[in-house]
Amino acid sequence: MIGKSDISNRALLIIMISSLFLLYSVAINAQADRKYIRQGNREYEKSNFSESEISYRKAVDNNKQSPNAVFNIGDALYKQNKFEDAGKQFIENANLNEDKEKKSASFFNLGNSLLQAKKIEESIEAYKNSLKLNPGSREAKYNLAYAQDLLQQQKQQQQNQYQNKEDNKKDQQKQNDKNQDQQKDQNNKDQQDKQQQEQEQKQQQGISKDDAQRLLNALANDEKNVQEKVKLAKAAKAKVKTVKNW
Repeated sequence: MIGKSDISNRALLIIMISSLFLLYSVAINAQADRKYIRQGNREYEKSNFSESEISYRKAVDNNKQSPNAVFNIGDALYKQNKFEDAGKQFIENANLNEDKEKKSASFFNLGNSLLQAKKIEESIEAYKNSLKLNPGSREAKYNLAYAQDLLQQQKQQQQNQYQNKEDNKKDQQKQNDKNQDQQKDQNNKDQQDKQQQEQEQKQQQGISKDDAQRLLNALANDEKNVQEKVKLAKAAKAKVKTVKNW
């Protein structure tokens, strides 16, 4: 018969073996983790950033809690101008790190990534978080001041663009009003010209009637005078014929 003590000893032995196996697996993974990180560093120093990223990701596959590998992936992505993806890695690294200095470095690099991605306000917050953890960081202070100045310039530029847009609207409205006034003046002038033409036509028509009447009267008088002259000529001729030369 197996006693309770034998069962306890066996259970303890199994636990110890499992623990040793787990520690061995962790050690093996840690070795592989460091191996791939070193390999990634060599590629990084040669400016082979895409290859270094691959090595760092292999390190993470072996040890998902490796903050160094996560941080280095962010650096490799940053060098490839993949700023938003790099920022995600630095956020993850900040969450994994308990060391204030390393956590501060994660926020600093996050700020750089956000700044390159044109997310200026977000970068300012990242630099502030970096300085909270490491107030003496001159780089974080400089970049924070630079980002704040850049944000001010951006706001001023936006204000100028808005003001220019409003000024253009006002100028366009003035031009539209001017065009409308000119059109009204032209319409009024056309109307006046039309009225004047109509009046002149009426006057011309009136003169023509008067002239026509005078012409008729003159013709009538001329015809009457002609008839009178004809009668006188006939009378004179008749008298001449009746005269006898004795």
